Amino acid sequence: MIRSMTAFARDESQSALGKLTWEIRSVNHRYLEVFVRLPDELRAIEPKVRERVAKALSRGKLDCQLRFRPAVGGSGDLQVNDRLVAQLLEAAGHVAQRLPDARGPGVMDVLRWPGVLEAEEQDLGPLQTDALALLDQALDTLVDTRVREGEQIVRHLTERTGAMRAQVDRARELMPRIVAGTRDRLATKLAEITAGLDGDRVEQEMVILTQKLDVDEEMARLSTHLDEVDRVLGKGGAVGRRLDFLMQELNREANTLGSKSVDAETTAVSVEMKVLIEQMREQIQNVE
Repeated sequence: MIRSMTAFARDESQSALGKLTWEIRSVNHRYLEVFVRLPDELRAIEPKVRERVAKALSRGKLDCQLRFRPAVGGSGDLQVNDRLVAQLLEAAGHVAQRLPDARGPGVMDVLRWPGVLEAEEQDLGPLQTDALALLDQALDTLVDTRVREGEQIVRHLTERTGAMRAQVDRARELMPRIVAGTRDRLATKLAEITAGLDGDRVEQEMVILTQKLDVDEEMARLSTHLDEVDRVLGKGGAVGRRLDFLMQELNREANTLGSKSVDAETTAVSVEMKVLIEQMREQIQNVE
């Protein structure tokens, strides 16, 4: 299956530890580029986050953000550093002996002193496990979205390849009449200006001109490339680069057809082909 590179996923979970929320945004990019934003409590899981993203996706620019809101009372009980409080009060008493009019420290003054309040150390292992499990869920959501977008792209491309085949068939139908008409017009003009010229030499020049107008090879290559596009679309997977290369080849053949055109109808065919190719190219830029 073909996957788009543009998608968004948001998943959240609630536990006794608190609320976790993953948001993942993905846009098209030539390679896989991942930006990870984590809360301080969970910075240690960044390598595993990148590993999981790389396993799930091969291309795209991703912004992965995790938010954590601790449960009430779930961030660790506060402990008072009694030893530090005693040292602060002793120091305050010592200063008060020298400055009798000075105001002594209040309760909140002591509590605000760095190190007086200490949070009980938590075991972050369960929280990390929950965060990674939720990441897997969010990545599954993102991949499902990219697959649905990819299905729409495949339908768009299939419609365009069908239209391209119709243009190839049109060109094949036109060429015999165009070549014969060109030959007849040139023969008439040559008859007017070549009195006394070697008839064999004139015929040779006519053959050379007819060969220059022949686009059978271009039509065959266009059909082959279109067959390959359909095959790649049916195969699925990470095929964006392959499809982009095929668009270059299709465009080359369409340009050659235009350069050989001596008729408004074949010129129109070439232009329509290039329009269809450009429409496909725009969609392929978003294929993984």
